[in-house]
Amino acid sequence: MAKTPTQNAAKEPIISKKNCLMMMSACGILSISQAVGHSILSFFQSIGALASFVGTAVRHIFTPPFYPKLILKQFVDIGYYSLPVVGMTALFTGMVLALQSYTGFTRFNAEGAIAGVVALSMTRELAPVLAGLMVAGRVGASIAAVIGTMRVTEQIDALVTLSVNPFKYLIAPRIIAGTIMLPILVLIGDIIGIYGGYIVSIYDLGFASGSYIQQTWDILEQMDVISGLVKAAVFGFIVTMMGCYHGYNSGRGAQGVGTATTYAVVSASILILISNFILTQVFFS
Repeated sequence: MAKTPTQNAAKEPIISKKNCLMMMSACGILSISQAVGHSILSFFQSIGALASFVGTAVRHIFTPPFYPKLILKQFVDIGYYSLPVVGMTALFTGMVLALQSYTGFTRFNAEGAIAGVVALSMTRELAPVLAGLMVAGRVGASIAAVIGTMRVTEQIDALVTLSVNPFKYLIAPRIIAGTIMLPILVLIGDIIGIYGGYIVSIYDLGFASGSYIQQTWDILEQMDVISGLVKAAVFGFIVTMMGCYHGYNSGRGAQGVGTATTYAVVSASILILISNFILTQVFFS
């Protein structure tokens, strides 16, 4: 029996709706695939640009000419001016660590282990990591802002015009200073942090001074301090490298400089935590 035109017309909208739904789903899948592919390509492109920048910077660190005055200036800017922040952070971290350790260890009658916990925690982990994060917030942001402003105002282009290599003049001194000064800051932070735990243990928790010092001296080993200093050198390299990289590749305008500053602090902080885990595995696994 032949179908009437009315029946054919009634079925056509149903078929067209199915086709539309299939086309829409296909377009959705295609757009999601494009977004994922674009994100992956952008990620690897960023990794490649960073690796190229790091390689160029490291090469210029070890090849002449050098600028001793600029390096000494960065020693002061990165090391001396960061000392109050690192010192205060280490002092109160050691004090809080002693209080928290006492609160927990009294449940197991292990109060005598507080001195060792404070010493090992400060030298191995807390002093390097906290100093790295504090310096990332202060120095990393400052480096990115300074170099980013020079990029925006075309001062870096002027250096190139004057036959001055920006990597030699701007980046190498900061990386050298950061890699050398952060271990010194961490060593001072170790002493201040252990002293903070000593103050709380002696004057608040009632420990004997001589016994506490002897326990600290007995528990500490040379590798505990060395591992923290090696971590600090790596963290100093990361902080200054991230600040220089994001500042050097800063976008135009004030917004570009602000974005570069934010990226420098965030990326340095994340890389510090990741590298801390890797180095801990290397030293103590």
